[in-house]
Amino acid sequence: MDEKFNPGMPLIPSRRGLNPSRLLVAVGYLVLVGFMWCYFSQPYPHHHNPAAASISPKNKAVVVEEPERDLVPLEAHIMSKCPDAKDCLRDLVLPTMQKAYSKVNFTLSFIGKTTDYNDGVACKHGPQECLGNIIELCAQKLYPDPKIYLGFTMCLTKDYPHIPQRPLIEDCALEHAVDFDELNECATKDDGAFGMGMLRKSVKRTAEAGVTKSCTVRLNNEIYCIRDGAQWTDCPAGAKPNDLVIAIEKLYYHGNN
Repeated sequence: MDEKFNPGMPLIPSRRGLNPSRLLVAVGYLVLVGFMWCYFSQPYPHHHNPAAASISPKNKAVVVEEPERDLVPLEAHIMSKCPDAKDCLRDLVLPTMQKAYSKVNFTLSFIGKTTDYNDGVACKHGPQECLGNIIELCAQKLYPDPKIYLGFTMCLTKDYPHIPQRPLIEDCALEHAVDFDELNECATKDDGAFGMGMLRKSVKRTAEAGVTKSCTVRLNNEIYCIRDGAQWTDCPAGAKPNDLVIAIEKLYYHGNN
């Protein structure tokens, strides 16, 4: 007959008689449990733990925040259709920017003469150079990151005799992710008055700095080096990129001291 549940039956079975050997095992178990509880409940530092030592306050790494520093002014004064500008950007400015980009505030300025007539600008290599200057200024305005506008300018300057021919500008714009239509709109805005206004401002800046030769590199608002007639002149600290980088870092970390 199958055994059925009886409501009167206890849910917990009754205890059997306690065997002496079972009593000894039970006592031993309780002693072991008590010992382990006492051992592991001791204060944590009493036990040697290599992982704990490595993160103890005594061994915590000290994080020192770098102080905020002022960017060092670096400026190149050029003419867009000048062979010396090509050499200057290629051999000094670009290699320096690759190494000291984060430490400088770079500006590209242009050389020319303001005219009283029609608020214009006269450029050494003619109106085409003025237009080339304006296009490069537009790139600087639209893409203020020097990695973009300086790369675009160098692309044009490598083929400076063809500035400002459209195929050259389109090719360099495509190469450096610059929007040609935006460049064209900037250069022709307000019937050209907007671009000419930027060029006049840039030319005045150059004149106020006492710069007349393309290419003149200024560091911390002082002439650092000049490329003129395919020669480096007035470069007491050196005309190599590493020389300019060292000069930049000295100003960046130590100021004028």
